[in-house]
Amino acid sequence: MSVEPHPRQVFERVITLLKSGARAEAEALCRQAVARDQGDVNFTALLGTILAERSEWQEAAQLLEHVIRVAPGHGRAHEDLGTVYLNQSQAEKALPLLERAADLMPKNPGVLTKLAGALMSLGRQDEARAASAKAAALSPHQAKLEEATRLFAAGKFRESEQLAQALIKANPMDVNAALLLARIAINARCFEDAEKLLVKITEIAPGFVSAWHDLGSVLKELNRFEEAVDVLTHAVSLAPNNAVTHYFLGAALAMAAKPVEAIDAYQQAVKLDPDLTGAFIGLGHVLKTVGDQAGGIAAYRRAIELRPNFGETYYSLANLKTFTFSDTEIEDMVSRLANQQLPIDCQVHFAFTLGKAFEDKKDYDQSFHYYALANQKHRETIAYDPVQTEIAHQKMRETFSLEFFANHRSQHLGCPKPDPIFILGLPRSGSTLLEQILASHSLVDGTSELPDISMIAQGITNQSTGRSFPLSMPELLPSELEKLGEQYLTQTARHREGAPFFTDKMPNNFAYVGFIKTILPNAKIIDARRHPMDSCIGCFKQHFAKGQTFTYDLFELGEFYLEYESLMRHWDEVLPGEVLHVQYESVVADLETQVRRILAFCGLPFEAACVNFHETERAVRTASSEQVRQPIYQGSVATWRRFGHHLDGLKEVLSPILPAVDQQGSML
Repeated sequence: MSVEPHPRQVFERVITLLKSGARAEAEALCRQAVARDQGDVNFTALLGTILAERSEWQEAAQLLEHVIRVAPGHGRAHEDLGTVYLNQSQAEKALPLLERAADLMPKNPGVLTKLAGALMSLGRQDEARAASAKAAALSPHQAKLEEATRLFAAGKFRESEQLAQALIKANPMDVNAALLLARIAINARCFEDAEKLLVKITEIAPGFVSAWHDLGSVLKELNRFEEAVDVLTHAVSLAPNNAVTHYFLGAALAMAAKPVEAIDAYQQAVKLDPDLTGAFIGLGHVLKTVGDQAGGIAAYRRAIELRPNFGETYYSLANLKTFTFSDTEIEDMVSRLANQQLPIDCQVHFAFTLGKAFEDKKDYDQSFHYYALANQKHRETIAYDPVQTEIAHQKMRETFSLEFFANHRSQHLGCPKPDPIFILGLPRSGSTLLEQILASHSLVDGTSELPDISMIAQGITNQSTGRSFPLSMPELLPSELEKLGEQYLTQTARHREGAPFFTDKMPNNFAYVGFIKTILPNAKIIDARRHPMDSCIGCFKQHFAKGQTFTYDLFELGEFYLEYESLMRHWDEVLPGEVLHVQYESVVADLETQVRRILAFCGLPFEAACVNFHETERAVRTASSEQVRQPIYQGSVATWRRFGHHLDGLKEVLSPILPAVDQQGSML
């Protein structure tokens, strides 16, 4: 007969697990201990602390309040409950708890630092300074670290950075201060700086799992997905029972175009922690990518159960494009959006979702209201300068001129391999459909939206050599141009499966057509076109994961479309016949004729599978993933007309290029 371990042994085991980063296992042990003995305040308090650190405020508060009722002298419970309220910007509720914690633990600098934060939030600056001074006297280093952390959480990044740098200067081995500094760099999108800091941290403290998590995230942001997978695989080896580590690995695998492996990682994460919302969302994304719509929906619904106010999950359902919300679900989302305490990001996602929900109900006025609200709220949070777009495009025109290409062709420059087929244009213009058609061919691998062309182009800019892209392109040696083309093929090889040709459907590559034909002269380029109004409203209705900052204002969208159209005309002038323009409406009207035209342009023999593209089984990572798994249909043509007078302003901006029939009225 086995003997139950002594509670003290279990408690020490939980502490060890927490220090190693295995929080899910630690939580499970705490819950078991509480279930066995609900009067054990130590386990109850520790469980509350674990949940608070995971932002599960409600349950954490209930547990910690219970501890305080049963054991009024439990100082840590008072501190942690005060911290819960402080993190929810409820300083008035946090203050008495932190004051009591300070009475019970007068020599705890962390408590005094939090008390100072609560007092400062309530405008009691003198008392806050006094509490900070006491904390600093007890432990200057710890007080400064906690103050730096508090400043970071409050968005005061410069002040936080100065404190963290001072701490590292005083103690170069302080990995906690270094991790905070790395996170400040990440927040500022200084990913190279963050990487250097995190590598150093992992050298000093090889078992610091949080640092490995952040390093993996940084490598993802730098588009070094394979390295991110390696780093996070190592993190899993350090903390195999840490659900969050598996979650981070799943996200890296998804970005590395390994959706099947990502599914395994996410499933392991939710097995270890059935309440890990982010892992269910990630699981939904990759299940959608591989075509398991039912599985994706189930994962999203579980995430909604866990965090019903998290708008991104609802938007993930809407972004399937084929999912329809019930009236009850719509009413629920409307009421949630009305909560002004929701973070802006959640408000944006709910508004985009409601735009789609009301569009499905054919209530186009309400639909446009929510789309406009979503775009307006998001536009206020991002930076976009139309003038910089015009300047960048003008530099492309000036550099990649008729004279440039006459010289380029006479010397037969660049990498001659014909492998890539670029599909570009504006987002939501049918590029995923064209990719699916080509990927259905036996000689073509379908990849996704690859960032490599712009990365390689921008990598030419080098302050030490004085080079800048694109103006320095005429200065590059023939060997350098060939090397750039080979670099692109090397970088993208990880996405290929052995076919002689492959697609790259990054829409933004339309600005890089001249660069592509310079380094890869035999690459094929297809411009996915759609009616300008449909193209723009399609962008306006879509909340992009990142980038595409020009899409969140109808006037800016229209101006950007004119820029795109003008630049494509330039490419036709300097590279006649090198770009195939494919009109989405023509593909819908006569699929086989357009398929034959596309294949002929690419030098590929006709295959019936390209016409039956919806039967092709492959991972599709864009918003159109479910749509391209269905036969082609007419319902996506002229959808802009649904929104009537709401688009009159956009129509006016686009008037120079709109067909005359489309300018006679808003509803024809």
